[in-house]
Amino acid sequence: MRKINLIVLHCSATREDKDFTEQDLEQCHLQRGFKTTGYHFYIRKNGKIISTRPIEEVGAHAKGYNAHSIGICYEGGLSSDGKAKDTRTEWQKHSLRVLLKTLLLDYPGSRVCGHRDLSAKECPCFIQI
Repeated sequence: MRKINLIVLHCSATREDKDFTEQDLEQCHLQRGFKTTGYHFYIRKNGKIISTRPIEEVGAHAKGYNAHSIGICYEGGLSSDGKAKDTRTEWQKHSLRVLLKTLLLDYPGSRVCGHRDLSAKECPCFIQI
C-alpha cells in the first residue's frame, strides 16, 4: 500500500448545462495519453461517487504530487457560458463531504487541497468544501 498524505480536489472543467459522464472523462484522459482516468474518484451531478482508479495505483492528476495523493474530481466547474464557477450541486457537496470524511479516516493526517493550491490553475474554483 502506498503512503497517502494529500487529497487533491479537481473539477472536470465542463459546463454546468452539459452532462459529462465517467466514460466522457475517461475518453478525454485517453486522448491526452493517459492509460485510464487520472483521478481516483469522480462525483457526478446527482452525487453518485464513482471509483475511477484504484487508490493503490498512482494517479495522474497533480504533476509532482501524484505518488502520495488521491485525486477527486467533480463533474462541472464552468458556467453555461464557459466561465469558472462553483457548479457543485447539493448532492455533490454532500457526497464530497462523505468521501472526504471516509478518506481522512483511512488516511489520517492527510491534507485536503484544491489543484489550484499546487499549480497555476483555477481548479476547483470554490473556496469552502
